[in-house]
Amino acid sequence: MIYSEFENIISPARMSCYLNACNGNTKKAMTLYRLNLRLSQELLTVISCFEVALRNAINTHCLPLGNDWLRNGADTGGIFDNYNCRTTANTINEAVRKLKNNYSHNKLVAELGFGFWRYMFASQQYRVTGKTLLRIFPAKPTSTAAIQYNHTYIFNQLAKINNLRNRIAHHEPICFRLGTSVKDTVYVRQHYALILQLFQWMTIDEAALLYGLNHINSICNKIDQL
Repeated sequence: MIYSEFENIISPARMSCYLNACNGNTKKAMTLYRLNLRLSQELLTVISCFEVALRNAINTHCLPLGNDWLRNGADTGGIFDNYNCRTTANTINEAVRKLKNNYSHNKLVAELGFGFWRYMFASQQYRVTGKTLLRIFPAKPTSTAAIQYNHTYIFNQLAKINNLRNRIAHHEPICFRLGTSVKDTVYVRQHYALILQLFQWMTIDEAALLYGLNHINSICNKIDQL
């Protein structure tokens, strides 16, 4: 496909940053756009695997609260029935309503998004679930005077992954330095390394889990070399 046709489909406004990054080379701009799509696809797959692992670990850890701990927690008198956890309770109740007659606890777990599970490490949610959720990261480093590897730390690290997930979901490019049209894979590499680190802290063999699915570094290398 010639560039004018490609640009007409994607839009000149959207292609401008790719064209700028490639110094006006239209062939390279199309290649960079396609590499960004591949990178987004690969990274979203890895994030999805991490999300499933995270939510399942949290659910397993919280099952002693009850086999239906999420829905019960959002009911009147439940652990999330308080002012500070109202968004959590509302999210659960909305998911229950959406599932209707297809409801089961496991389907509810799958229905709740990454942001919901991230907020299990917010101060109030962490407190009402027993202040023990950090146990799902048994290989997490011990806190030091310089760095406290506490629930707030985990909450903030998960926010970085959630923000990246949202960028991809909203079709924002991830092959540039943030806020610029400068070709740069540092942002992706750093966040990818963070995901692998959190897998390791959960004592999950990330290389085995992602076998055949993970080509992020090789795509980043192609972008850097373009």
